Amino acid sequence: MTQTGIPFIFMRGGTSRGPYFNRADLPGDRETLAEVLMAAIGAGHAINIDGIGGGVAVTTKVAMLSPSEDNWADVDYFFAQVSVADRLVDFKPTCGNILAGVGPAAIEMGLITPTGDETEVKIRAVNTGARVVARVQTPGGVLRYDGDTEIAGVPGAAAPISLSFMGVVGSSTGAFLPTGHLRDTFDGIEVTCMDVAMPMVIARAGDFGLTGYETVEELDANRDFFARMEAVRLKAGAAMGMGDVSQSVTPKFGLLAPAREGGTICTRYFMPWTTHPSMAVTGSQCLASCALTPGTVADGLLERPIKGPANVVLEHASGTIEVLVDFDLTDRFTLNSAGLLRTARKLADGHLYVPASVMKGH
Repeated sequence: MTQTGIPFIFMRGGTSRGPYFNRADLPGDRETLAEVLMAAIGAGHAINIDGIGGGVAVTTKVAMLSPSEDNWADVDYFFAQVSVADRLVDFKPTCGNILAGVGPAAIEMGLITPTGDETEVKIRAVNTGARVVARVQTPGGVLRYDGDTEIAGVPGAAAPISLSFMGVVGSSTGAFLPTGHLRDTFDGIEVTCMDVAMPMVIARAGDFGLTGYETVEELDANRDFFARMEAVRLKAGAAMGMGDVSQSVTPKFGLLAPAREGGTICTRYFMPWTTHPSMAVTGSQCLASCALTPGTVADGLLERPIKGPANVVLEHASGTIEVLVDFDLTDRFTLNSAGLLRTARKLADGHLYVPASVMKGH
């Protein structure tokens, strides 16, 4: 036999997609694991022709699940971002959209037993240590995918999955403001460096000569902007204590502009070398926190609520996403929790095949 089959579930989670594995079915060491995931996705080719990736960063994501080693949680969720055209795997970040599929996938894998009409799944995001409570629809003890909940960036409707994020402040860098400042300037661009669910570098679109309302295609075609943005991101990453981030997808980058469709603020999110077609769940929490914090680059772009909880509506490239933020401004901005509503759908299951030589006898 020249190939090895690995059990998997292929799922859409939020506005992302990828294989969900049982961690026990994969190699334990990171180097071999990275080779297996690159083979599965088909990394190193623009359209991932030799794997199941979809040729864009939101379709080359991987979730690996296992019974939790944390007494609080039910399931450990280990995430990997596999590159499209490069042979790279980044284990540093997490993904909130893929996380939306963790509850259903854990039930499908038998890691979780449904408990009535709604099943609560406590999830530990291994990459960042964040704790998340997912509530999955299981009427009569049966996992349900159909429903009437719609999210921007996904056609049709599906069953709602509510996500409550806790302990996400400083999840990657250990600090809400990793540089210690509400604002920093790199290459003449003023930014806010913030770590809430995802470490981010956030700037005003106007400071790059943009409106903030550009389409994904318009932004991706603007390579001068990407070159300037990447230069700022690299310097900001170092200032955030993250070292050389040239080969890492974190920190992510975000742009802000005044809302124009009735939302709270307009945003664009980058992955970071392409424009996100909609919005990352983790990024939405960081952008919402930046919008609510006095003194950040969001000043003057919105009318801030003075007390929480607040429903922050982020306008993005394909619609809106709502983040329910429980916060306090008594002394300074303090995030208690952030909640979002997502959907997920099982697309396929079975075995995903990789060359036997890649598994190295696992």
